[in-house]
Amino acid sequence: MTEMTTWNKSSWHNHTALQQPNWPDKDKLQEVLQTISCLPPLVFAGEIRDLKAQLAKASRGEAFLLQGGDCSEEFARCTAPNIRETLKVLLQMAVILTYAGGKPVVKVGRIAGQYAKPRSSDTEMVNGVEVASYRGDMANAIEPTVEARTPDPQRLLQGYNMSAATLNLLRAFTRGGFGSLHRVHAWNQEFVKQSPMGRSYERLAKQISQTLKFMEIIGISTDTPQMKQAQFFTSHEALFLGYEEALTREDSTGGGWYDCSGHMLWIGDRTRQIDGAHIEFLRGVLNPLGMKVGPKHDIDDILAILNRLNPENEPGRMTLITRFGAKGIEKYMPPLIRAIKKEGMSVVWSCDPMHANIRKAETGHKTRSFDDILSELRCFFELHWAEGTVPGGVHFELTGDNVTECTGGARQLADAQLGDNYLTTCDPRLNAEQSLEMAFQIAEMIRS
Repeated sequence: MTEMTTWNKSSWHNHTALQQPNWPDKDKLQEVLQTISCLPPLVFAGEIRDLKAQLAKASRGEAFLLQGGDCSEEFARCTAPNIRETLKVLLQMAVILTYAGGKPVVKVGRIAGQYAKPRSSDTEMVNGVEVASYRGDMANAIEPTVEARTPDPQRLLQGYNMSAATLNLLRAFTRGGFGSLHRVHAWNQEFVKQSPMGRSYERLAKQISQTLKFMEIIGISTDTPQMKQAQFFTSHEALFLGYEEALTREDSTGGGWYDCSGHMLWIGDRTRQIDGAHIEFLRGVLNPLGMKVGPKHDIDDILAILNRLNPENEPGRMTLITRFGAKGIEKYMPPLIRAIKKEGMSVVWSCDPMHANIRKAETGHKTRSFDDILSELRCFFELHWAEGTVPGGVHFELTGDNVTECTGGARQLADAQLGDNYLTTCDPRLNAEQSLEMAFQIAEMIRS
């Protein structure tokens, strides 16, 4: 009997599961998970297979992965305007990368499920009182009180409902005309329009509109799904394994098990132990998987995990999301590239230039520098070019809101301005204008 045949969606229970909330009422937890297991899937196997096929193209350099969204979604911000603004900026970035970069873009949001967060410790001290760490809205509340921080299984069900509502709106927007290329001007947020990046985007949008008009004049119809709809996929870190198991279903048409909580799932730097519960669970589902790789990785360990998660070396199955920082990427990236290239492993190489570039400003705010983010991205592309491999994607924490959380960019946001509109409950995000600027920079790299 092979190892894979022994897998079932509950087999992870036989392994150590890190980063799980300390649920005080296990009976209530099981009751909620049983309820979720009877609810409809959030996404469908056919959609998941479509994404995997597109990621296979990205692994060969025939497409480019754009993955982005909130650091941690919040129940209170699950509103139509917030979802729309995040979608807007991702659609804008995708248009820039496609039109200026000359390559199809695979659009994947950190959305409709990113309600769980890993933490360095189970508890923290707040005003002399020990409380449970905030593990995301799907576990507990951000307010630093013992009651608010006590994990509540009912929040898992609320997370499902919020994700379903978000997906419903995303599908309406992307398939109901909002994602049409005829509307590229309408995606420009008001606060961005008058900025240098907004004006650059408007020029590009005008060129697209002129191209569409020319096609119509010469008799080529632009009334097609490719022009009027946008394919958009969801992703989140598969952290709370009970929730993920409850949404794992066997495909009634093609067979096989799919985690229907999101199209793409990723495993974090803190939970990728080869004998751990997260690897055990994810090896058996057929979703495309991402894996974060930080400076503390062991190359032999990474190779072993890739073999465990993708024994058939299926293109599009694995995306390696590197997060080395502007100061560390030149040290850590080349040996990893060479080892995976030597083994002939098929992966999508994606760069997360956010997580290893955090610093604390004099104001006390946690922030990231636009220049550091861009520096890591440029180095990512240059190292892949030097090694003869494909820089296949990027992974951002961003928002469509006019936040002041990352310094730099076209407006040269300074440390002293961070408090003007600092809204994140977790890590600092690029705002819409900084995201567009980043997209124009990446488009030039793709085109090179």
